[in-house]
Amino acid sequence: MYEIIATLALGVIIGFTGALAPGPTLVATINASLAGNWTAGLKVSLGHILIETAIFFLVILGLASIASPYTSVIAVVGGTALIIFGAMTLVGSRNATLSRGMGSGGSGPYMAGLVTSAANPYFWIWWLSVGSALLLQSLAGGLVLAVAFMIGHWGADTAWYTFVSTSVAKGRTLLSGRTYHVIMAACGVFLILFGLYYLSGAILPH
Repeated sequence: MYEIIATLALGVIIGFTGALAPGPTLVATINASLAGNWTAGLKVSLGHILIETAIFFLVILGLASIASPYTSVIAVVGGTALIIFGAMTLVGSRNATLSRGMGSGGSGPYMAGLVTSAANPYFWIWWLSVGSALLLQSLAGGLVLAVAFMIGHWGADTAWYTFVSTSVAKGRTLLSGRTYHVIMAACGVFLILFGLYYLSGAILPH
């Protein structure tokens, strides 16, 4: 039970470090919320989750067996990527904003979440390095842990995008710019520290 809770918590924290980063999916959430619909964030996150579910099954059904001889290499790549993404998050936190987007576009929020995720290079780089490495690590402890990691990850996405859409729809700032910067900076530091820890486990002898 402890391993499940710990993996779930890790999924939540890692999920927030990705969801908080400004990007097309965040912009899609803001745009979809401009009409006053606070549920837009939930719908966008469900579109985002749909494509990640496909990635999850890809890892579970095929990538795990292919990657098993290369777990050390994957761990090194994943740890290095965590440090890089952490540094990028830390630097980006200085100028990050929750400003409104540039128009609502024609697609619905479900499709917007799916399309903006699929079209975002950062999304694929993250999943081909950090995401796959962490998911494979969880899978090594059993399918239950892999599912727990994804549930935590999706929970963070859903909570954040729903929070943003509620803030925009209600026409008031629930999260100040200064607080947003601090939270992003904290996420960046966490990614760097976790990346160093993850990297040390892959390099140092056990």
